[in-house]
Amino acid sequence: MSAGERLPGTPTPMHTWIGAGGLTIAGDTWGDPNGPLVVLQHGGGQTRHAWKGAGETLCNAGYHAVAFDARGHGDSGWAPADEYGQAYMVKDLICVVQALGGKRPILVGASMGGGVSLIAIGESHLDAAALVLVDMAPQIEPEGSRRIQAFMDQKPEGFDSLQEVADAIANYQPHRPRPRLLDGLAKNVRLGTDGKYHWHWDPARRRARGDQTTRRERLHACANNLTLPTLLVRGGLSDVLSEAGAQSFLKQCPHAEYVNVANAAHMVAGDRNDIFADSVIGFLKRVAPAR
Repeated sequence: MSAGERLPGTPTPMHTWIGAGGLTIAGDTWGDPNGPLVVLQHGGGQTRHAWKGAGETLCNAGYHAVAFDARGHGDSGWAPADEYGQAYMVKDLICVVQALGGKRPILVGASMGGGVSLIAIGESHLDAAALVLVDMAPQIEPEGSRRIQAFMDQKPEGFDSLQEVADAIANYQPHRPRPRLLDGLAKNVRLGTDGKYHWHWDPARRRARGDQTTRRERLHACANNLTLPTLLVRGGLSDVLSEAGAQSFLKQCPHAEYVNVANAAHMVAGDRNDIFADSVIGFLKRVAPAR
């Protein structure tokens, strides 16, 4: 199953791997496979393409970077409605790491991907060399979270044109300049048999979000178990992770380092990839250097 046909210009995945339950996981890699492995996990509603710039920068610094589409997103397979929980996503992560040689990875996760990374490490499902959380911590702002959900839930019947898609994205991210060309939107939507443009994700995933209070309590417990080198990156304009939420995490995990990226909102790497990548590489060169 999928949201429809891939539009012309949609980048083809460099690789596919087998995830939990035999699901196909699509991804891209950059850099020398012998370098330290950095796994980049995107946020809900994003794809692996959110990490392209960061992946190329990590490659140039001597790391082996991999970004993959989470189940139900992008070019990865769709799962049964009851198999979109974080337990399955952690298993997918482990499958990808094993397929790439089973090395102790460096996990970099934004939003949803940060939660998967935190659970994988905090509950000892995966032994990692370092952790980078991007605009994600156990304490987030409900209003910011609701704004994300409202954006993802709009137009379930589909969009009539790519311009309509561009308008929806611009309304959600008013701080970003509007693209002059619409070609770049190809990777965000699929063309359905109804002639409408639909977001690339499985709608069933949106209906299976589960209890968010329980999820936050689980993340909080995981944060208490962190002992590995950890970096928290916050977007200075973010309405999802506030400064108070960031400081709460830093009290929980006092050995963690912290970077606040000015002029970036929740999608930090997409807003200021230059600052983001430099901050992450500066951290990694100290705690998990590439030889």
